[in-house]
Amino acid sequence: MSVLVSRERIEQTILIIRGHRVMLDADLAGLYGVTTKRLNEQVKRNRKRFPADFMFQLTSREKAEVVANCDHLTRLKFSPAKPFAFTEHGAVMVASVLNSERAVEVSVYVVRAFVKLRELLGTHKKLAQKLAQLERRVNLTMTISILSSKPSASSWNHPHRDPAASVSKPENRKNEQMPGPISRRVVGICFIWFLIVYLVR
Repeated sequence: MSVLVSRERIEQTILIIRGHRVMLDADLAGLYGVTTKRLNEQVKRNRKRFPADFMFQLTSREKAEVVANCDHLTRLKFSPAKPFAFTEHGAVMVASVLNSERAVEVSVYVVRAFVKLRELLGTHKKLAQKLAQLERRVNLTMTISILSSKPSASSWNHPHRDPAASVSKPENRKNEQMPGPISRRVVGICFIWFLIVYLVR
């Protein structure tokens, strides 16, 4: 038997709760082709196979937050039971205790979805670190530029300085408008975002 399950469908059911990437019992039951009641019965019969890092039960507050933020889980609002959450290893163990051909086959797709999400989050973390490094470099360059462009005290207090010489003619002011440190900073930040967009394509 060949089961077709879209990767997008599985990825949409992966949530982050208590800092862990998990899938709820209702979503796993739908993917594995059983009822939520049947899935939880098998889990209870094999409770020793599900340590704390494989499975945990949501609190009432966590359940309310999940229902409020996940449209496909609104049905849980009318259930008095608090759902169970399964980590990647727990999801595989569920397939093992169900011991059905569909569950075993779909569990492969579930693991791939967890791996894909982990790689995606790792890529975003690396991009965020690169952005921070580039931003620090731009800030340092702009700081040096600003400090080097400050006029010295002697240039303002020179005893032979002609006050009229500091007034430029209107026709020459266009030539004097050069990009300042702020403009270079904007260009630098735009370059960073362009680099990020290029890297994630």
